[in-house]
Amino acid sequence: MILVLLSGLLLSGQKDQPELQTMIFPSITNHLKSISKDGKSIAAIHEEARKELAKVIVEQYQPGRELSIILVCTGNSRRSMMGAAMGNAAAAYHGFSDLRFYSGGTIASAFNSRSIRALKEVGFKIEPTGEKATPGPKGEENPVYNVIWGQKTLRGIEFSKHYSAPRTPQKDFIALMVCDEADGSCPAVMGAKKRITVPFADPKAFDGKPEESSKYSERRDDIGRFMLSTLAIAREQLKSK
Repeated sequence: MILVLLSGLLLSGQKDQPELQTMIFPSITNHLKSISKDGKSIAAIHEEARKELAKVIVEQYQPGRELSIILVCTGNSRRSMMGAAMGNAAAAYHGFSDLRFYSGGTIASAFNSRSIRALKEVGFKIEPTGEKATPGPKGEENPVYNVIWGQKTLRGIEFSKHYSAPRTPQKDFIALMVCDEADGSCPAVMGAKKRITVPFADPKAFDGKPEESSKYSERRDDIGRFMLSTLAIAREQLKSK
């Protein structure tokens, strides 16, 4: 498991350009700036989750000790994958050196190629390692990828898996339930110290349709905007502590 551990960066007294932000690929930084200033607001159904997540981060974040968040959806192929990537980029953007986002599902399938395209579109480097994880329920291949959003430690390993798989945190993590189906079928998330529901519409509904690409990009940005605004709140509250 690859960790982001730059514990020398403290939140108190941060400048407007945190050290971690200079390590993010410029195209990703530009995209994060763009969606944070595009005038689109956080959906009303996500407001409570944003407040709750920011509160938990403020209470539990300690530089030098990883605070882990797992995004959980059913097949761990679309929303949870894009959300973990955007969450990690947003964490670096706001200078959270020891906040780490992971993804998981209630079943394993595969990192969907449309999700990969949407992330590559804004500058993520996603490269197959050559390793194969456990196949999906229909026997589909489940490749393992390096997901890279910047220099040095701004990278991780990603593939479709159950949220309790060995490469994800096993205890004391925050579980973000990003789909209604996973939320309903998984009332208790084993090992989580906090469970927060924040459902996003599944872009799978548009697979094979003319608007497929735009809908995946839209969902990527919806989740990214949620992450950026939540971490902005947490950062300001931590600075005032």
